[in-house]
Amino acid sequence: TQEKTKLLFLKAQMNTDLLTEDLKKKRASNQSFWLIGQPDVELRQIANGEHQGKWQVEIRGFDYFNTKTGAIESGDTSKIALWLLDTDYDGRSLYARQVFFPMADEDEGWAKLAKNLKAEIDSELIEAYRGTVSLPFESGKHERIAVKIVDDRGIESLKIVEVR
Repeated sequence: TQEKTKLLFLKAQMNTDLLTEDLKKKRASNQSFWLIGQPDVELRQIANGEHQGKWQVEIRGFDYFNTKTGAIESGDTSKIALWLLDTDYDGRSLYARQVFFPMADEDEGWAKLAKNLKAEIDSELIEAYRGTVSLPFESGKHERIAVKIVDDRGIESLKIVEVR
């Protein structure tokens, strides 16, 4: 859009704590707004094998603006605490059909939930849900997905991608 308008638009996000009176940050050092890029994701159709024709998403990271240094910094997948995938995004609300905890170790995330619930959960699935590549899925009727990340500081960002 910069070519058309000669203006550079940056997405500014408000800290959601500002919406709740009791949670408003009182120190001047806390940031109320920040600039964060949308997640860098690759949507690809599976070419062969048992899931041929289905789709898969790989999350690669994100960028954000460091207000202290004035530089844009890349946050790779090691800085993503949680990411959510809506495989049939309706444009209004995100319905997390797949949830991943890339930073979780063997005793956190889904593994901790399974242990606390005393449930038997497939250990291969536990490992997959710690990753950066989604499980295979079919395109929904809305033909678009939404990927939401939460980084290691609790900052969220959303990207919507058409499935075609």
